[in-house]
Amino acid sequence: MTQSPSVVVMRMAYGWLVNYNYLVIDPLTRSAVLVDPAWHEDIIENALAESQASLCGILLTHSDPDHTHLASPLAARHTCPIWMSKAEIQASGFSDARLVGIDPVPWEVGAMRVEPIPTPGHSAGSTCFQIGDNLFTGDTLFAEGCGLCPDLEAARAMFRSLERLKARLGPAMRIFPGHSYGKPVGREFAQVLKENIYLQFDDVEKFVAFRMRKVQDRSRFFAFS
Repeated sequence: MTQSPSVVVMRMAYGWLVNYNYLVIDPLTRSAVLVDPAWHEDIIENALAESQASLCGILLTHSDPDHTHLASPLAARHTCPIWMSKAEIQASGFSDARLVGIDPVPWEVGAMRVEPIPTPGHSAGSTCFQIGDNLFTGDTLFAEGCGLCPDLEAARAMFRSLERLKARLGPAMRIFPGHSYGKPVGREFAQVLKENIYLQFDDVEKFVAFRMRKVQDRSRFFAFS
């Protein structure tokens, strides 16, 4: 029987910015991928050493600096690729010698299947990554909400992306976002679906009006979210 990947959760703080990085490890081969590395290399290197895992690639959900900060130095040190959607590369101009542009086509790392799911909205090429029963959502979906959108058309794209996730995710899928605003990361989708107000809309324009409303408390939201 195939064993499920394990997820090492790393809370990274830089001043008032707080991000969550994830090390996803195949228990059979000890091959690992790293999601959205930022701020503290020592924490990541210690997690790799303690897990006795080899870093085989870096997954970037989007190009905001707080999600890409350590991608280049870690890829160079571990001689591994950096994976980002082609749409995000084109929109952002992000570049690196080890950068590999990806389409929404699954691939294997060790015995793990990595499945990219396009979820534009927060950015033009935002992508969630499904690995086993774990979904890494970057700034697309949080336990408490969804990412900020730069304009009305982006908000419409965000609505479509969230609808896509609602249609495909099972209730036991664990959601690992780039940030947390009070609730723990790794919650099951059934709970997120029940409690997240942004997942309750069934009309795109009502969603857009709510997402882009002028009067809202943004004090909990970080600069890049």
